[in-house]
This record gives sequence, C-alpha cells and structure tokens, in this order.
Amino acid sequence: MTLRKSSFPWRLFLLVVLAGILLATVYFLRTGWMQALQKKEEVTSTVLLERIQKVAKLITVEGHFSEIYDYKDYYWADFSPFRKKALLRIKAKVSMGYDFTQFHAEADPNKHTITINQLGEPEILSIDHDIDYYDISEGTFNGFSSADYTRLSDEAKNFIRHQAEKSDLKEQATEQGKDLMDLVTMMVEQAGWRLEIRPDKGLLK
Repeated sequence: MTLRKSSFPWRLFLLVVLAGILLATVYFLRTGWMQALQKKEEVTSTVLLERIQKVAKLITVEGHFSEIYDYKDYYWADFSPFRKKALLRIKAKVSMGYDFTQFHAEADPNKHTITINQLGEPEILSIDHDIDYYDISEGTFNGFSSADYTRLSDEAKNFIRHQAEKSDLKEQATEQGKDLMDLVTMMVEQAGWRLEIRPDKGLLK
C-alpha cells in the first residue's frame, strides 16, 4: 500500500498568508504613524461675565463714516531707517441718541398729569469701527508693535468721534428727539391726560 502525496500547495498557501499578515502589519503601522504625525490642535475658551447692567438708551440717528487716517512717527530725523508710517482706512457707524438712565416720570391721577424730565442733549452712544491698514512701512530702528496697533485703533476711534461731533449728526438727533416728544405728548393728550416737562436743572440759572 503506497501513500499518495497531497497535491495542495501548502508552501505557497503559507507564503501568501505570511505576505498578507506582513502587508496588514505595515499598513496599520504606517496609518498609526501618520496619525501620530498629524497636527494636534487644542482650543480653550473661557468666558468671564463681569457684570450685568441695565441699559435705557434710545438711538435716534446713525451716521456712517469712511475716513483715511495717515500716521507717521520718527526718531531724531524724518529719515527712512528711523521712520514708521501707516495709512489707515476707517469705516465706522456712530449711534447718537439719548441716555434715559436718569430719566424719571411721575403720574398724578387726581390732576391727570404726567410729569417727565426734559429730554436733554443727545450724545454719542456707541462707535463701531473697522480698520484696514494700507501702505505700512517700518524703519530699521523703528517698527510697529502690538501696543502701537492698539493705540492706533484707539486714536482712529477718537478721530471718528471728533468727525461725528463736527458733523450735523447732533442736529439730526435733536430733531428726532423733538418729534419723539411731540408723539408722546399727543398720545398722553389723547388718553385725556396732560404732559408736563420738568426743566433740566443744568439749564436753570
């Protein structure tokens, strides 16, 4: 009785299995290595609520400004190595109106009268501005720092405030305030009451 050798190629099968295991190992090692090399980002956000304040402000007009602000400073002499300059374009929205923080109203049911404070003068309530920097040049011994950019932003805001105060924005806000008081007076009178305006103490002599 003779034994017949198996015709199944075991060696080839084992080689294929080993090759598959080797390729899978290389793939997973390479994937893990690439993931380890990927940039890791961590973002930490902290919100601090300092205070809550009641606001009673009425915006009657808004002015939109677009201005060019030219800045330059230098040490010793206006010479390139000692000079820095920047050209800024400022876009801003100025809101003007009335602050009613000190506003008081009293009602007298017996006399059917409502007494309120005089409206007073309108004021700038807020300035929202964006700055685009153009033509920034720095000298070898005179460059811009982060503090300089912060200061330029503050100066630009003050510049817009000055421009708004020179404009007719305040006159327009005053006219809107008069229209508002006329509307309030009409509503009170239609309800059968009388509106009395208490004079501003600052205007009394």
